[in-house]
Amino acid sequence: MVVGITLSEPKASCGSGVASATFNIASCLASAADRTPQRAAVVVTRACDAAGRAIYDTLSFAQLESLSNRYAGGLSHVGLGRGARTLVMVRPGFEFLSLTFALFKIGAVPVMIDPGMGVGRMLDCIRQVDLDAFVGVPSAHVVRLLRRRAFKGLRHVITVGRRWLWGGVTLEQLSRDGSERFSMVETDASEPAAILFTSGSTGPAKGVVYEHGMFGAQVRMIQSYYGIEPGEVDLPAFPLFALFSVAMGMTAVIPDMDASRPARVDPAKLVRAIHDHKVTSTFGSPAIWKRVASYCTERRIKLPSLRRVLIAGAPVSPEVIAQLHEILDDGADVHTPFGATEALPVSSISGREVLEKCRDKTRRGAGTCVGGAMEEIELRLIRISDQPIAAWSDDLLVPDGAFGEIVVAGPVVTTEYFGQREATAAAKIRDGDRIWHRMGDIGYRDASGRLWFCGRKAHRVETESGTMFSVCCEAIFNEHPKVARSALVGVGQWGKQEPVIVVEPREGSFPRGARVAPFVAELRQLARSNERTSCIQSVLFRRRLPVDVRHNAKINRESLARWAARRLR
Repeated sequence: MVVGITLSEPKASCGSGVASATFNIASCLASAADRTPQRAAVVVTRACDAAGRAIYDTLSFAQLESLSNRYAGGLSHVGLGRGARTLVMVRPGFEFLSLTFALFKIGAVPVMIDPGMGVGRMLDCIRQVDLDAFVGVPSAHVVRLLRRRAFKGLRHVITVGRRWLWGGVTLEQLSRDGSERFSMVETDASEPAAILFTSGSTGPAKGVVYEHGMFGAQVRMIQSYYGIEPGEVDLPAFPLFALFSVAMGMTAVIPDMDASRPARVDPAKLVRAIHDHKVTSTFGSPAIWKRVASYCTERRIKLPSLRRVLIAGAPVSPEVIAQLHEILDDGADVHTPFGATEALPVSSISGREVLEKCRDKTRRGAGTCVGGAMEEIELRLIRISDQPIAAWSDDLLVPDGAFGEIVVAGPVVTTEYFGQREATAAAKIRDGDRIWHRMGDIGYRDASGRLWFCGRKAHRVETESGTMFSVCCEAIFNEHPKVARSALVGVGQWGKQEPVIVVEPREGSFPRGARVAPFVAELRQLARSNERTSCIQSVLFRRRLPVDVRHNAKINRESLARWAARRLR
């Protein structure tokens, strides 16, 4: 059966006035529970009935607040407290949300690592943090026992589910030991709230230190920019964003999917959840919405309840945006926010603006337009350099229209990576009391003040005739009807690199034998048609380009470049 959801119309938000010296992001949940205690906060799919209809379980805001209070009390009872770095490896749902808010309430610092990056890389992240506690499902504890050295120093272990022989306490015990009347710690707004690891798709994964005030600013900016109101219903296809949904007073409908494998999502399940709960807002990667858009288009399915679809994690093709507009109501829109784990959100652009004003320029190699800066964000472009910059100088700036590295400052811009001084020095620029974050992205600003993204700094190709940028060049080849996507890589000595385009053909179009030469000739003709790609001669084919696990869209050009070098030899 489908659980009914009662909506109301409160306008206030906990993020609307985060200006005081003390602030705890968990106060957002408490505020929502005070305003609308009976409204659904979280909905999860429990099973399907004989007819294939989903059966849902629901927690109200009052129940979620009560549960997180009991967990907070239980955590305090076993000795966890302020500043305790706590790895959380729990599946999206009731336990994940209530536990995370409980950790915020006691002033502990939850550590979030994407398990989809693989056990080896995940363990590398864990070794960086010097953990105090570990909260995980039984399978995660098995990994902990098998790789004990990575978890040395742990003082507390908590099992979500059945505990076997590894000691510690269970979540059920925490609930029994806690109280519904827990008083959350009054944390400073500048106090560490969480450590969120980057995906590691463009280098080693790093732990980004978030402060309570930064989370509050994110809630405030996202809610204000997109006009999100408490009482809306959200479907966050990236687990961490369910925390923002709840903090904004929205019902979070947890999608029935493997969050670590977004490209394998079953679009029918997402569409069913959207219809069942009249979802008004949703967030996910391009890989997810490409599948959903195709599924709905083929079956002539409409999604009339949706007001906004947010897509992020990698450049979003105008074709996917256009396809989504066909299945949304006229008043709804697609939005593509731009940012990074270290600074989010930075800018945003609506799908309508992309289709009306930017699509043709993108096809011709202008890059991907990511819109204007958010109201509280300062955005500038500086000379491209791979060296650390200790202090800000206006001499770093490049003029509008020129390519430069994107740097940002503002209340959502993080100031450090945990325990990594060199990485922090390479990514941050001090400017008095401010910190500029170097996004590691290349772009330029047009005459209208819009920012255009041209690719990662690490992915530029330095040839004897000049610098080439990945997103600009790949768009030229992606226009070929048989090309699913492509990747620009450089082979050889820096400054004298040979540009190579690696193509992933569409299904059924991979060339063999006599078909290779004509396909290559067509792609070379495309290259010659644009000054950005006219020097590209080398074309290689791969059935699948290597991509990140978090968004299934960021191409691992570093490994691809090594592969291309071997092939060309």
